[in-house]
Amino acid sequence: MHILNLIRWKNLLLIALVQLLIKYALFEPFLETTNLTITLNGFGFGLLVFSTLCIAAAGNIINDIYDVETDLVNKPSKVIVGSKISEKTANILFITFNVIGVLIGFYLSNLVGRSGFFALFVIISALLYVYASYLKPTLLIGNIIISVLVALSILIVGVFELIPVITEQNKATQLTFFKILLDYALFAFLINLVRELIKDLEDVDGDYKAGMNTLPIAIGRDRAAKIALVVTLVPLLGSIYYVVTYLFKYELFIGYFLIFIIAPLIYIAIRIFSAKSKKDYSHISNMFKLVMLFGMLSLLLYPIVLK
Repeated sequence: MHILNLIRWKNLLLIALVQLLIKYALFEPFLETTNLTITLNGFGFGLLVFSTLCIAAAGNIINDIYDVETDLVNKPSKVIVGSKISEKTANILFITFNVIGVLIGFYLSNLVGRSGFFALFVIISALLYVYASYLKPTLLIGNIIISVLVALSILIVGVFELIPVITEQNKATQLTFFKILLDYALFAFLINLVRELIKDLEDVDGDYKAGMNTLPIAIGRDRAAKIALVVTLVPLLGSIYYVVTYLFKYELFIGYFLIFIIAPLIYIAIRIFSAKSKKDYSHISNMFKLVMLFGMLSLLLYPIVLK
């Protein structure tokens, strides 16, 4: 159980769920009704998901290894490395998950006939290490990097499923579906970015003690909270624009986005405006998790509404 908590199994489940939704809710239902073409069979796609989860698990482990000092202040009851699991064991697990993930990525890249795609797995693995060891304490750069990596966990499905089989005949369809993925990846990037800012507000005491230079430490809590509020308005306004521009004909989409995306983001914006305590910011962070989940679950609506 300690190892499951170390790799943050709940976050990994969300990654797997999103990738499965892309495959089986967004792609598979439209194979017969459009000229959409995908690359991977069930086994190949399973390997892609497993590889992504291994690299993400490795990233979570190395993050916990480097976060021990700050976690002892911010959340002492949840410290695993050095408490429940030795640092040596954690490092072995980090290396093992990374090697498995990258090797599977090498196999998959050659399987789809695009050996250059292998670089994606190496870059993601390297960025997760660099983030944990060097970039996390830096002003905003670490927040942006981890948010980009969250977005890549969505886009990588399109890279492997759509790009290798693009032809002149199906190019327009392939790019349309890839654009849908881009929209979801942008949504995930923005939600994760503002959640990272909220987590910095929540963990400011431990981060300050560890000598980190997060936004709240650099410019103060109040100003950082105002920036988080402004950033929250971007996915909120973006979601409204997306519904009005692309989904205004579909009542189910409109109702879903209003109830599960737009309304919660308005609530979050109000809570950020009035938040003062660590508990307040923890609640807001959890709300962003729910918005991310419901945003990705909206993929289930495409085969219902558009077929």
